[in-house]
Amino acid sequence: MSSVDDLAVEFSKVGFEDAKVKEIVKNKKVSASLKSLLEECPANYQWDKSSRTLLHTLASQIKGTELENQKVIVDGILSGDLKTPLQVDAAYKYIKKTGNNVVPEEFAKECGVGIVVTESQVQERVAKYISDNRATIVEERYKMVPGIIAAVKGLPELRWAEPRLFKPIIDAEVLKVLGPKDERDVVKKEKKKKAATEKKTGKASGSDSEGPKRSMFTEGFLGDLHKVGENPQAYPELMAEHLKVTGGKVRTRFPPEPNGYLHIGHSKAIMVNFGFARHYGGVCYLRFDDTNPEAEAPEYFESIKRMVAWLGFEPWKITYSSDYFDKLYDLAVVLIKAGKAYVCHSTPEEIRRGRGIKEDGTPGGERFACKYRERPIEENLKEFANMRDGKYKPGEATLRMKQDLNSPSPQMWDLIAYRVLDAPHPRTGTKWKIYPTYDFTHCLVDSFENITHSLCTTEFYLSRESYEWLCDQVHVFRPAQREYGRLNITGTVLSKRKIAKLVNENYVRGWDDPRLFTLEAIRRRGVPPGAILSFINTLGVTTSTTNIQVVRFESAIRKYLEDNTPRLMFILDAVEVVIENLPDDYEELVTIPYRPGTPEFGERIVPFTKRIYIERSDFSEKTGDSEFFRLTPEQPVGLIKVPYTISFKSLEKDTEGRITRIYVNYENESGKPKKPKTYIQWVPQSVKYNSPIKVTETRVYNQLFSSENPSAHPNGYLNDLNPESEVVAKNSVVEHNFREILTKSPWVVENNKKSEFYVEEEHGAKEVCRFQAMRVGYFTLDKDSQDDKIILNRIVSLKDGSK
Repeated sequence: MSSVDDLAVEFSKVGFEDAKVKEIVKNKKVSASLKSLLEECPANYQWDKSSRTLLHTLASQIKGTELENQKVIVDGILSGDLKTPLQVDAAYKYIKKTGNNVVPEEFAKECGVGIVVTESQVQERVAKYISDNRATIVEERYKMVPGIIAAVKGLPELRWAEPRLFKPIIDAEVLKVLGPKDERDVVKKEKKKKAATEKKTGKASGSDSEGPKRSMFTEGFLGDLHKVGENPQAYPELMAEHLKVTGGKVRTRFPPEPNGYLHIGHSKAIMVNFGFARHYGGVCYLRFDDTNPEAEAPEYFESIKRMVAWLGFEPWKITYSSDYFDKLYDLAVVLIKAGKAYVCHSTPEEIRRGRGIKEDGTPGGERFACKYRERPIEENLKEFANMRDGKYKPGEATLRMKQDLNSPSPQMWDLIAYRVLDAPHPRTGTKWKIYPTYDFTHCLVDSFENITHSLCTTEFYLSRESYEWLCDQVHVFRPAQREYGRLNITGTVLSKRKIAKLVNENYVRGWDDPRLFTLEAIRRRGVPPGAILSFINTLGVTTSTTNIQVVRFESAIRKYLEDNTPRLMFILDAVEVVIENLPDDYEELVTIPYRPGTPEFGERIVPFTKRIYIERSDFSEKTGDSEFFRLTPEQPVGLIKVPYTISFKSLEKDTEGRITRIYVNYENESGKPKKPKTYIQWVPQSVKYNSPIKVTETRVYNQLFSSENPSAHPNGYLNDLNPESEVVAKNSVVEHNFREILTKSPWVVENNKKSEFYVEEEHGAKEVCRFQAMRVGYFTLDKDSQDDKIILNRIVSLKDGSK
């Protein structure tokens, strides 16, 4: 009996049905883990469906890796302490983090042991949430349901509720509020049906003409956004004024904090905001959210401007939150006079306790009002002026909004509007001792700038309520905030703090090290901006967070480069080859297209000479290897675009046994050329053509970290660094036509310009000198290159080929 059959028998013994057993044994890693877990179980254990299902869930998480102390989780399942997949998942994460250092009380708390959330409790809490958010649900109707599900699942008191309960309960409660779906919801279906027809036929429904080109702006989240003027207002007269200012045109904004360098996730935000406005003939601001002078620096402002331009977008206006500091201060006074703000002298710890945050940092405690909440308006005005005039040190006073402590949303629990900072501002100098917070600034500046679509990521979903509340309290136009899922790349870190540690401790060359995923680094690596835009377009925009593996991103870059990059012969690790039976002055001119099959790229001339270079790995001293098709002592090999093969004669080695030169014969005396098993690339030596170009350094980049989730490494992300993330070759050569690449870059043919995502790049910039090196990858010049020093970065490898 095979090992697979043995596993099948073992899994059947614990009660798995035949179909399930077949499914499990197909996955070797899961099977191995499940077998290991079963070995931890007592032989006489009476299995039921729940316990074996949970054990399989755990095996699917471990997937053949080693999990220290896995018996703790097994015992929890068998004893009934862990009853749901949610609890098993929490237990897995806890054990992975702690290993053998398990504290039973802590384990029980982290895994929700003993906590039972009944269906009636879920129903009661869902009903309250829907009641509290009734106005928004009535406005948004059934498209709100996914957001309600996400928000309710995130409530601390429902953390351990069974996921299957949420959807039917929410559907039932929403039905009570909205009634059955009507024509407002049917329109949505018709729209989707029409889009599906257009996708299938390539034409607009009901028309013989070509339909509009489908893109991220016409479908999904962005395709479903409201039209200008459709967002409701507490004061309708404000909408009339807004439409007068905007002329009914879309206005968006990209509002980065200038406290660090942008990363790959920001490229989606840039494309969403600038691209949406461009698509609908509107405008987009680049607005710096510069409300924290302690963290801001001039280089961040400049880098952000540079990256927006690099991605092909031009702001309608560049503004700063600090442009509006006077206006914001005036509205804070309005809020105080309306009895909706108060000066608070509580410590940060006291504020957290009042907001129901427990000592362990988790929410769910009892909320209570701040002792300063009922201060008289005149006293608040005086104290706020004292804050402004520098009479308080940082931490001694804040201005808090007087919101709704009974709301289920933490964004309504008296947020801080202003705090004291003893720091000069890069633009306003020492004028201000107080600075507004994001929660106070963002919605008001959106209003000042008449933003029609305030587009942000889903972590700000709950902020929508406080955003609209504040605009209404100070009687200003209420822009419509809508939230989409952010873009994350696995296998790297995007946190400013973590990247700063890599930079400061010299693990990488700087914030633009090509192994990082800051936009500066991606640009230096040689990735074209058009590749990023087309990649984001293929992902689309939804309300779900998009977690993309690095390999998928690299595949998109490779696909873009395939159509936009000339090809050259390039030798990564060169060894000299001397063709003995050719005269010293032999020269045969070979014509090679820059990109086979794409004539608009043109052709180049390469001289075939007596002395050439080949890749060291294209020669093997071994004979008889049926899998090796290149040059050996017994096997000739072809050279690209050269009519005859070369065959081995002898070689030279240095004192360390490394091959320094190979002598061969050119098989041109045998009459008709013989077809070799394969062709290899070569680079000539020619004084006349000034060939080859010697490369000082070729930097071959691989993934910076060894795993898909370096932050989860038990010993910290720095212990997950890949020692092979940068491999430097110092013996590379490239054909002399690389000089044409340098003078013509960026290499653009007319067909490329027709692409929707084509971006004009800076002529002569080093990172645009891209070429495809045959069999090796795509390369470009690094910024460290000089006239006498060629340094190349590998942008991305080629697809793995067959043997």
